[in-house]
Amino acid sequence: MSPVLYLHPFSSYCHKAKTAFYEKGIEFETRMLDGSEPVASEFAELWPIGKFPVLADDELLVFEATGIIEYLEARYPDIAPLVPKEPVAAAEVRMWDRFFDNYVSTPQQQLIYKALGRAADEAGAKTLLDTAYAVLDDRMKGRIWASGEAFSLADCAAAPALLYADWTYAIPEKYTHLWAYRARLLARPSYARALDEARPYRHLFPLGAPEGRD
Repeated sequence: MSPVLYLHPFSSYCHKAKTAFYEKGIEFETRMLDGSEPVASEFAELWPIGKFPVLADDELLVFEATGIIEYLEARYPDIAPLVPKEPVAAAEVRMWDRFFDNYVSTPQQQLIYKALGRAADEAGAKTLLDTAYAVLDDRMKGRIWASGEAFSLADCAAAPALLYADWTYAIPEKYTHLWAYRARLLARPSYARALDEARPYRHLFPLGAPEGRD
């Protein structure tokens, strides 16, 4: 039986997990989390925390996008590896994975909360994104991928983070290295597939999905 991924196609963290599946060519089933039954109740019983994506593989439950990708690496280490075997290189990939989640996706979500009228630190989020964009532009000088020579866990995190961050708080045009990296990520077949599957749900984006930035 194929593993089952509970998700919503528009979620950035679901993009991240799906990209790893597509990169490795691992088959999986999906359960759409849109509030409809019986999946909503099934998921609530399976994972009371309520955050997705969540992977169910036989009797094993794996939560959080990074956890799911690490699990895939453990199960299928020799198929399109996303974490290097060399320990220091692996540590660097994991470090940059956390960068994109914590310093790009997290402040981006704060700005979405603000748009929805929820409590949010708008000024702090914009300052953090300004800093992250500058750091990443410098980081990507002379690089193809975020860490090492190959597409990795860090890039699985970067693709949806930079897609939605630019939609929310535009990446300045002066950051040419970062823009080139974002373009490579969106063209990567594994991520492009996840992105295409999200297109029917773009009307859900609170700020409106901008034209020509995907």
